Amino acid sequence: MRSLNLLLVALAASSYFAGTSAFQTFPTGHANVKLWKSHSPGYSRVPHFPALRASNQWEDKPNPKPPQDDNIIAQLQRWFKSEEGREDVKTYFISLGIALLLRFTIVEPRFIPSLSMYPTFEVGDQLAVEKVTKRIKPLYRQEVVVFNPPQTFREILVDQYGQKESKSREALIKRIVAIEGDEVEVKRGKLYINGDVQDEPYTNEDAEYEFGPVTVPPGNVLVLGDNRNHSLDGHIWGFLPAKNVIGRAVFVYWPPWRLGNDGMY
Repeated sequence: MRSLNLLLVALAASSYFAGTSAFQTFPTGHANVKLWKSHSPGYSRVPHFPALRASNQWEDKPNPKPPQDDNIIAQLQRWFKSEEGREDVKTYFISLGIALLLRFTIVEPRFIPSLSMYPTFEVGDQLAVEKVTKRIKPLYRQEVVVFNPPQTFREILVDQYGQKESKSREALIKRIVAIEGDEVEVKRGKLYINGDVQDEPYTNEDAEYEFGPVTVPPGNVLVLGDNRNHSLDGHIWGFLPAKNVIGRAVFVYWPPWRLGNDGMY
């Protein structure tokens, strides 16, 4: 029985160390030691490595994490140097240049801050103002225009209303009711131009003041707010030089339910 047990152990050992490769390499900390595997049946030689077991080099160790660069400036520098970054910057500046060109020469957005032009405009309306046609055609009655306020308006706003000088320089929006050479008068709540009463369906109510008669001097227009009794306009500060006009209001684009040009003649 003892002989049979010895035979089984020998067979198991030779089967365990049998392999397809002639050499297998183990790290020992000092040098690589090669374990010879004999292909001869029944033969096995297992070397003893006390230093290997003491060093625990068979244990799995976590791989070190690659260093991460959290420096935003360095990341931006790499992005600017990349082909994608250069293309993005180029696209951005081209778009910005086109937007500024449109803004200063063709069309610009404006925001309505008050009810002086109600009901044509409400507070919060945003509209487009085109700046080209003022150079190629004259200003007409009933057009809505955006303009830089004249000096008389600035003085009234600062002296009588206590506003800051910077506030008095902000652009205004009103409606042209008379052009150069027109005789203007407001009486019994109605506007008269050259003796004829004007049909103004865009106004909020009849005027509660009297004005004129006066004649618009050359190079000027008279502007009034559609909300006649709640507008600091030409019936208070006088005529507007035509050169102060920035452009014509063409349509409201925001909010969406106000989209259109109703009341802008």
